[in-house]
Amino acid sequence: MAKELLLAIDVGTQSTRALIFDLQGNLLFKTKIPLPVYNAPKPGWAELDPQRFWESLCQACQRLWATPGVEKDQIAGVAITTQRNVLINLDRQGSPLRPAIHWSDQRRTSGLPNVGGVWGLLFALSGMMGTIRYLQAEAKTNWVRTYQPEIWNKTAKIMLLSGYLTYRMTGQYRDSTACQVAHLPFDYKKHAWAGKLDWKWKAVPMEPEMLVDLVPPTALLGEVTPRASEETGIPAGLPLIAAAADKACEVLGSGTLASNTCCLSYGTAATINTIHQRYIEVIPLIPPYPAAVPGSYSLEIQLFRGYWMVSWFLREFGHNEQRLAKERGVAPEELFDDLVNSVPAGSMGLTLQPYWAPGLKSPGPDAKGAMIGFGGVHTRAHIYRAMLEGLAYALREGAERTSKRSGVPITEVRVAGGGSQSDAAAQLTADIFGMPVSRPHVYEASGLGAAIDLAVGLKLKASFESAVADMTRISRTFEPNLENHKLYDDLYRRVYLKMYDRLAPLYKEIQDITGYPAKD
Repeated sequence: MAKELLLAIDVGTQSTRALIFDLQGNLLFKTKIPLPVYNAPKPGWAELDPQRFWESLCQACQRLWATPGVEKDQIAGVAITTQRNVLINLDRQGSPLRPAIHWSDQRRTSGLPNVGGVWGLLFALSGMMGTIRYLQAEAKTNWVRTYQPEIWNKTAKIMLLSGYLTYRMTGQYRDSTACQVAHLPFDYKKHAWAGKLDWKWKAVPMEPEMLVDLVPPTALLGEVTPRASEETGIPAGLPLIAAAADKACEVLGSGTLASNTCCLSYGTAATINTIHQRYIEVIPLIPPYPAAVPGSYSLEIQLFRGYWMVSWFLREFGHNEQRLAKERGVAPEELFDDLVNSVPAGSMGLTLQPYWAPGLKSPGPDAKGAMIGFGGVHTRAHIYRAMLEGLAYALREGAERTSKRSGVPITEVRVAGGGSQSDAAAQLTADIFGMPVSRPHVYEASGLGAAIDLAVGLKLKASFESAVADMTRISRTFEPNLENHKLYDDLYRRVYLKMYDRLAPLYKEIQDITGYPAKD
């Protein structure tokens, strides 16, 4: 009997899932292990011992094998997808030198020298030096090199979480090209480490030998070692096939292959992604990331704090939902749809700008969150609905920017991630975009995307087109309410799009007065 089951492991921000799919894209078995709370030695920092990620993977797999009905001998191979931009320093023995720096970590490195030479002149003439300095300050390798030189001097390998787990699984210092979403000297156009004359080596200085070998999605990363087999329960010798980072896998798992279809990820970070065959910078000097399909590009605009805001709202204002959820034995978020539906579309004019964390892309490092239009009629329900509407407005703005830059109008929308399970959120997204919004048949879209890479890599599917046709489908489509869309369109064009330009000078004043966010 041929082995036709696919093991996908998804290491997200909050948990690690071990998932078994069949070749029709059905999720047969799933286990989930929560990750520990990230350490914050200083405000805004986020770190975690890399061993905790590996332990969660091992626990998820061991729990999977203990599930009745799981046939381990039918597993054809393994693929891993992870959260992005989690940096790990290893010594010459392959041991972590310090805690992993998480993608949500807000530490920055001030006072770094400008990129010099011809590149520096070109950046200065083009007015892009500020962007380059921002990227330098954000690079966590620059922080370690500057403030922990003793760690930097002992570092033999710098890798992302995906590469670290690959090393633990196979003993090989390898990673997928489609996982390299970080401030590293990576050529996003060629999907390879940057050439020796590239400016990135000056912006984030390091020795080329410190980087791991790269292979494209669907290629072989290595085989599960006996030691990894003992710890995870995965049969030794099984192939580990390269997949992609979680957002790229989510796009693929939602069934998105055409450039006119966008995938909205309603996760901790909210994103809008489209797959293209051409290299297109939606924002100058901010590259498209590698897609889960080899040689393709994922045009992405990110809201650093996306559906993290739901957790924030629950913590700060959702005490009643927490109490009711405990009484009913359900997740508190399940009660939020009632809150959304209790107020009308447009939240009686309450309009939110969802920039709860500074960032270059959304839309500038000095941006802050804002909410305008308060009146005596507004309640916390209006605030919550306005929060979801603000996220959808920002993603619509990203869709329009993407369409304009690529020349390909977006005509279809898919939603994935934790927030996509809310019917109310999906419906208001359809109303704001003015087009149908479809939800994939499985919640674990990123895991399914990794399974698709695995199926194609093992030649169990002849192509991505056939794999997507066989393994993805729509579970529900939300049609836009045209009356609501007209209201939202007016609020979006006449209010939301004008907010940032009107408030940006005040954001700068706040930064100057309070020092938050910190300047380079």
